[in-house]
Amino acid sequence: MQQLFLAGSAALAATAFPFFCTCFGALLGCTARASSPDSVANRATLGFAGGVMLAASVFSLLLPAVELAQTQGYPGWLAACGGFALGAAFLVLLDFFLQRIKPEYSLSSFAITLHNLPEGMAVGLSAALAALSGASVFAGVGALAFGVGVQNLPEGTAVALPVLHRTKNRKQAFRAGVVSGIVEPIGGLLAALLAGIAAVVLPWLLAFSAGAMVYVTAQELIPTACSNNVKGFAGTLGVLAGFVLMMALDLSLG
Repeated sequence: MQQLFLAGSAALAATAFPFFCTCFGALLGCTARASSPDSVANRATLGFAGGVMLAASVFSLLLPAVELAQTQGYPGWLAACGGFALGAAFLVLLDFFLQRIKPEYSLSSFAITLHNLPEGMAVGLSAALAALSGASVFAGVGALAFGVGVQNLPEGTAVALPVLHRTKNRKQAFRAGVVSGIVEPIGGLLAALLAGIAAVVLPWLLAFSAGAMVYVTAQELIPTACSNNVKGFAGTLGVLAGFVLMMALDLSLG
């Protein structure tokens, strides 16, 4: 019991910073001006969110999934491709279902929320193992938690901005960002309490989240942001800017 408490406390402490970074990113997104759905600003916003999600899918999820699977002794492509296909299929079914009961619902916030779960599990699992081995949690996991936290800043913004432009409600946009981030401490705690199981399924969860995010980006964000007219060019630039920013953060802090 004492070891479980130690592992859980370490996981919560390590995932607190990424969670607050997500909240701060959402707060920044809520300061933007809520323009009309077809405005240049809205298209750039959606494009930016799509670019962030595409880069996060590759550099934060798929590549780590391959590496983790290989350390467990089986081909990395198996977890990456299998988890990706399952994640995309899950979002296809969810999209099909939601379009019939709540067509105004946006999948982008859900996908980023889903992707934060395995990230939180990775940080929480590392913190728990460090604590149980007697090492300093922040010395062993500080760099990982910091890197995930900094990456969460644009992700929190990417959640809040589309909600703000769709609803014109800043409180609702901020709430969406907070909800997307709170799953990281939850995932970290679960991983700490179920360390053996979490380590095995983590590569698949990472790839699953990547499949979900790519589906949302291809289905919802890029088509809306980059439709073929003059304003669509702003969406294309937003995609490129979001991808480059997230790629730079992942490669420099990963």
